[in-house]
Amino acid sequence: MPASTPSKTIMLIHGAWLTPISWDSFRTHYEAKGFTVHTPSWPYLDRSVEELRANPDPRFAKLNLKDIVDHYDALIRALPEKPILIGHSFGGLIVQMLLDRGLGAAGVAIDPAPPAGVLAHPVAVWTSRNVFTTWNAWNRALTMSFEGFREGFANTLPESELRPAYDKFIVQTPGRIFFQALLGKGSKIKSPNPERPPLLLTAAEFDRTVPPPMVQATTKKQSKSPSKTEYKFFPNRSHVLCLEKGWEEVADFVLDWAVEAAGSHVPAASASAA
Repeated sequence: MPASTPSKTIMLIHGAWLTPISWDSFRTHYEAKGFTVHTPSWPYLDRSVEELRANPDPRFAKLNLKDIVDHYDALIRALPEKPILIGHSFGGLIVQMLLDRGLGAAGVAIDPAPPAGVLAHPVAVWTSRNVFTTWNAWNRALTMSFEGFREGFANTLPESELRPAYDKFIVQTPGRIFFQALLGKGSKIKSPNPERPPLLLTAAEFDRTVPPPMVQATTKKQSKSPSKTEYKFFPNRSHVLCLEKGWEEVADFVLDWAVEAAGSHVPAASASAA
């Protein structure tokens, strides 16, 4: 059975604390290469950062991982072709869960939150400690402090860029999804999964939100599937590697990988029928 035609459609999936504007540079970069790029928001985040801060939707606090994955599932199934899926942080976990359903032509999980079965690194737990120590965080939408942004999220950004980046990008996020990730509730994937499309997982050297050992452990788990699974390490970067200097290198590497992987991938059902 011949390999599939490479997809010319990309869906970018943002992570916690962020909105689709965090993908603006990637989106325009990919569109200039001739791709159709979709950057849908999580449910209840389809407004400006200013509006979300001033008047967040009360339903957002109760959002869980399944709600978010089902939301993207419906959007992907409505597209005319299988898209390349690229997600950052919790978006990287969402990509893994969507691939687990057989969706997408190929997937990239950039500094991804881990699926069930991968333990959180102590540094990651410490970085997110304000979530886990906030009363009733399971039922609340939480706000990342500027200090939390500086120390654990964007720790390689120059000091002069920290406050503008925080003001431009950071919004509330549901505390519930952090507990789900920590406890492995609602984030289970099949391992091995012969129906899963190709997957690239990336880590950043100075990431304190998802340290490299967590991404390596996720890669080991995902590598049990017969589909292509690879790991890429980006030095001298933090969790916001998609926003900081040198983001073009990240954008080009992951897209080139995904296009090649999608073009050479033979679905399990087609392979068995050949």
